[in-house]
Amino acid sequence: MELRIFTEPQQGATYDDLLAVAQTAERLGYGAFFRSDHYLAMNAEGLPGPTDAWITLAGLARDTSTIRLGTLVTSATFRYPGPLAISVAQVDAMSSGRVEFGLGAGWFEEEHSAYGIPFPPLKERFDRLEDALAIVTGLWETPVGEKFSYDGAHTRIVESPALPKPHQQKIPVVIGGAGKKRTPALAARYASEFNVPFNSVEGSATLFERVRQACRDADRDPAELTLSNALVLCCGRDEAEIARRAARIGREVDELRENGLAGTPEEVVEKIRTYAHIGSQRIYLQILDLADLEHLELVAREVMPETAAL
Repeated sequence: MELRIFTEPQQGATYDDLLAVAQTAERLGYGAFFRSDHYLAMNAEGLPGPTDAWITLAGLARDTSTIRLGTLVTSATFRYPGPLAISVAQVDAMSSGRVEFGLGAGWFEEEHSAYGIPFPPLKERFDRLEDALAIVTGLWETPVGEKFSYDGAHTRIVESPALPKPHQQKIPVVIGGAGKKRTPALAARYASEFNVPFNSVEGSATLFERVRQACRDADRDPAELTLSNALVLCCGRDEAEIARRAARIGREVDELRENGLAGTPEEVVEKIRTYAHIGSQRIYLQILDLADLEHLELVAREVMPETAAL
């Protein structure tokens, strides 16, 4: 089981805050640093305001050296797919091939209104997501010297030179969510990884089997697809430390124990074990208090060694 760090900077974070978390995660041996791609805080004022995901990752590409970098997830509504392919390929080159690309349909209508971004109905958002996946991966995979064209539901590409290329031969694509039909089908077609965010073991097992079946329907070996979960983290050495960390992020300990990874290191290890039993191979630890770097230290010291063999 690989442990990764997942941040929500729209709730309030500067680049330096994110850099400190990323560099600490790198030093401690976490598998990756991921961030959300949102432009509006959901539960707080979010001062000092939003930061752009791919600008942040470009900076981290130069300010870190080994840790993998990515998004859970970029919204297909935020950027035209052609320029997005250029941005992600450039960040991948800047990082010497450490980028992973999470892409979703978008869901938070208020942030679209707040920044003048069109927010079409759900079906159109999924149509645009499908276009974006086809275009971004198609541009990256087109051999140098050849042209790429695409005629989709909402986007048409005509004779693109399909440059620049990413550093990696194939940037891993992450698709996730709880959609019943299109999400698993798109994951089976385009994804390297399928992620289930903030769901129970039982719910995750259902979603994992759904995407496995989509792979079989597409004549793809389900074993090719990495399965992962994202869960909020609240770990402490004793009840007082657990309660203090829960209070800092405005959550109740009992609720976090039920719905996230909360408790002592031993409790967190056992909860992770239950996800491993249903096939999860990575856990994205959602860190909501970015100033609490000792939280990362504790998990790296007392949880990571116990979960490495799961």
